[in-house]
Amino acid sequence: MSQYFIIDFDSTFTQVEALDELARISLKNHPDREKIYKQIEDLTNASMEGRLSFSQSLESRVKLLQANREHLKQLITHLKKKVSTSFSRNTIFFKNHQDEVLIVSGGFKEFIIPVVTEYHIKKENIYANTFEFDEEGNIIGYDRENPLSQEGGKVKLLKELKLEGDIYGIGDGYSDFQLKESGMIKKFFAFTENIERKSVAEKADHITPSFDEFLYINKLPRAISYPKNRIKCLVVGNIEEDVLTQMQKEGYNIRQRDSIEEKYLDEAGVLLCDEENQPTPEQVQNAGRLKVIGCFGKINRKLSETACESGIIIFDDPKHNPRNDDFLPKRVIAFMNEGKTHTSCNFPDLQPPRINNAHRLIHIHKNVPGILAKINEVFARHNINIVAEFLVTNEQIGYVITDVNTGYDTEILNQLKAIEHTIKFRLLY
Repeated sequence: MSQYFIIDFDSTFTQVEALDELARISLKNHPDREKIYKQIEDLTNASMEGRLSFSQSLESRVKLLQANREHLKQLITHLKKKVSTSFSRNTIFFKNHQDEVLIVSGGFKEFIIPVVTEYHIKKENIYANTFEFDEEGNIIGYDRENPLSQEGGKVKLLKELKLEGDIYGIGDGYSDFQLKESGMIKKFFAFTENIERKSVAEKADHITPSFDEFLYINKLPRAISYPKNRIKCLVVGNIEEDVLTQMQKEGYNIRQRDSIEEKYLDEAGVLLCDEENQPTPEQVQNAGRLKVIGCFGKINRKLSETACESGIIIFDDPKHNPRNDDFLPKRVIAFMNEGKTHTSCNFPDLQPPRINNAHRLIHIHKNVPGILAKINEVFARHNINIVAEFLVTNEQIGYVITDVNTGYDTEILNQLKAIEHTIKFRLLY
C-alpha cells in the first residue's frame, strides 16, 4: 500500500512563520513596525492554536504586510537559511521519496517553492496559496478560490486529491490537526522542534521533537541512526547558558543537576560537567549508556583511564578555550555526529571525512591483535562493500570507523557487537 507524507511549511519545514518574517522585511522602516509585527504574530498564533479561523487570520495578515516582489526575494534568501535542522540533514529521504512527499501549507508558493525544491521535493507536490500583485509588483491580495486560503483548507484539498494509501501528517498547527480530526489521515505528528503549541500537541497521535524522531518511529531511512531527542545530556555544576543553548539546538534532551546522581548518570548518553563535579571512575564504569564526557576544566587522570577502558571518550578544557573550533560543546558534537576524536584527552586522534550515501559504524575494542581482520570478515561474509575504513590505537583501545554501502542485513550489527574484546559498538548514521 502507498504511503504519503503531508508536511507543513511554516514552523515545520522551516524554523519560522514566513509571513511574520516577510512583515519584518517589508515594514523595516515603518514608524509603527513593532506594533504591526505584534498584530501579525498574534494573528498567526490565534489561527495556529485554533482560536481564530485561518481565513480571517490570513486576510488580516496580508493586509498588514505592505510587501512587494523585492521583499519576497529577500524573504526567500532568509528562509533558505532557516530550514529546520532535522529536515535539512535528511535530504536523502526526500530524494528517495519524491513521489510520496507533499508540502501542504497555508503559506504562499512564491516563497515556498524556491526553498523546498532544493530538497528534491517536486514542484507539482507543493500545495499552497498564491499572491495577487498590482502592476508595480505590490502584493494586493491572494487567490480566494484556493481551498488553502479558506477555513479547513487542508481537509478540502485532501478530499480533492483523493490519495489512496496510508497518509501521515506532520505539522505544528491546528490546521494540521484538522486532517486527523477529519479522519482523512492515518496519524498526525505534532512537530515541536521549533514551537510546541499545547492545544495541538495534546491532540496528536505522536509528538515529534524532530523529523529524525518521525522517521525513527516509522522505521524509515534517516540521516542519523538514533534521534538526538532520545539521548539524555546530563549537565552538572556551573555550566554557562550558551553551552546549554548549543546542545539544545542540536536536539539533545537536557537534564541539569547540581551534582552527579547515579540514577541520572545511568540514563545519560552525554555528560557535561565542571572540574569540581567530575564523576568517579566507579560511576563511569557503571554508566552503560554514556558515550562522551565534556569537562570544563582539567580531567582526573584515573577517570580518564577508566573511561577509555569503558569505551567512553573525554574532552576536557583546562585552558578554558574561547568560543572557537576548540569550544568544548563543538568537540562533543563532532564526536556524536561524525565520530571525530580530535583533541580528546583519552582516545587516539581521528578526524575522518564525512562520506555521503554510506552508513558509518564505530567499533571500540581492547587493543589486541586481529580485531580489524575479524571486523572485515563479517563484512566479507555478507558481501558488504567498504567505502572507507579508519583504525587508530593507543595503549588501551583500538578505535575503528567503517563506512559501508547502504542496503545490508542488520544482523551484521549484532555480529560486530559479538566480536571478542569489543567494548562498544554503534551505528552512527
